[in-house]
Amino acid sequence: MGIHRYFLVMIIFIVFPIKAAGEVEFDRDSPISFKVEMLPWNEVNEILPKYSNFTVIDVETRKHFNVQRRAGTYHADVQPLTSQDTKMMKSIFNGQWTWKRRAILILSEDRLIAASMHGMPHGAGALKNNFPGHFCIHFFGSITHRSNKMDLSHLLMILKAAGKLDEYLTTISPSDTVHAYIASLHQQDEHLFNYISLQPLKSDIKEHILKIEAIKVNRINIDLNNSPLRGGVYVPVELSLYIKNEGLKRIETNILLVRTSPMEGWKVDSEYFVNEIFPK
Repeated sequence: MGIHRYFLVMIIFIVFPIKAAGEVEFDRDSPISFKVEMLPWNEVNEILPKYSNFTVIDVETRKHFNVQRRAGTYHADVQPLTSQDTKMMKSIFNGQWTWKRRAILILSEDRLIAASMHGMPHGAGALKNNFPGHFCIHFFGSITHRSNKMDLSHLLMILKAAGKLDEYLTTISPSDTVHAYIASLHQQDEHLFNYISLQPLKSDIKEHILKIEAIKVNRINIDLNNSPLRGGVYVPVELSLYIKNEGLKRIETNILLVRTSPMEGWKVDSEYFVNEIFPK
């Protein structure tokens, strides 16, 4: 990393620390123009053209590394610039390559752009960087190769990076709340989990939650007009889970959603969920 870019990153995290919500706090009297932007992909596609270099900053760990965009039509296909950048990237993912998503900020010139990355090398690579392929960075409006819509987990990470996650989760439907909750489990993202869960990820449920290595919704059925609860609803779901030391399971169960006021977002009762998935 050039000395100029290094000091820019230091300014972002020392002068303007990241809040718990992923929002960067700025001094309005500062002459520096940094402001986190959640830009649509069509704009980012022009700002970060093919072969451009920029810096990736992980929101959670504040670690950063340099990359080059090599390709990508619906999102950015990028590679770490050097072996040292590859090493730093892998450390962000706890030393293992994975498809799990992380909230990131892209630093290009004096712009900070909210984004999401996964950590799995795939496809072709061209740089001498000890990275076997490329990885993908998604921005607001980016889509995957296999769909014509945004990947939910990438969307949630982009919102987290932009400081807009709380606002989004307050307004979504019960069905979308369930999908976001399942995404928090699949991504093993404690920050996202604590936004959606009625109970924080504490010791009495954490040991069970962390056993879930992968999870997806096969089927969901919500009927708010047929709920016996006041301020809550049981949501029948069919889930596929990969549980540590137990393997793949398919489970039909209920997820209990609770809302304390029409002005508040839906929350998932995680204690109820854990008791359903891991009965005593």
